[in-house]
Amino acid sequence: MSNAPHILVIDDELQIQRAIRTILTEKNFKVITASKGEEGLTLAATNEPDIIILDLGLPDMDGVEVCGRLREWTQCPIIVLSVRDSERDKVAALDAGADDYLTKPFGIEELLARVRVALRHSARTKNTQSKVITAGALTIDLVWHIVKRENEEIKLTGTEYKLLSYLASNHGRILTHQSILTHVWGPADANHTEYLRVYMRQLRKKLEVDPERPEYILTEPGIGYRFMADE
Repeated sequence: MSNAPHILVIDDELQIQRAIRTILTEKNFKVITASKGEEGLTLAATNEPDIIILDLGLPDMDGVEVCGRLREWTQCPIIVLSVRDSERDKVAALDAGADDYLTKPFGIEELLARVRVALRHSARTKNTQSKVITAGALTIDLVWHIVKRENEEIKLTGTEYKLLSYLASNHGRILTHQSILTHVWGPADANHTEYLRVYMRQLRKKLEVDPERPEYILTEPGIGYRFMADE
């Protein structure tokens, strides 16, 4: 267990704490828990977990604030687990720095799948990030800026490549419209979602076998996009 992935659960519902601890301990994870935001922040600083699972409805502060404070000093993956299922709440948490968002009640297999994705992100954060991203028949070389499908190079414009590289570098994470627009076009264009729709359509035409049923760039309705790469 000494080398087991270390997960911090910040949730004031004791039943949820126990359920998550049981699920993850059975999969050989090391789990510690906190019931308040301040307690969770302290445990995060002293234990340096591999993943943080965070509830938004904490008794002493909002989970979005906890997320923002964590992001001031750590890039540890954060999975938000909350009964709040509105697009506004999801976007607020993701914009504050969360990597993923799972709505209560949740399925065990879905939670474990999100944890596996977060662990891969954690490994990339702690080590040198992979410079070649593979997704099915696609390969994206982040050093040489070369994109291929089945060894045939795909020509992208500068903006298309910048958009794809940002999505691929954060594969598995939900990226909000605002975060993508800010990174690719700049803060002044953070609300111009029409730019994103146009370029995403162009990018899918070049990358996807069936742009209407994308396999690589998935839409998170009302929130943003998620790039799916191989494990």
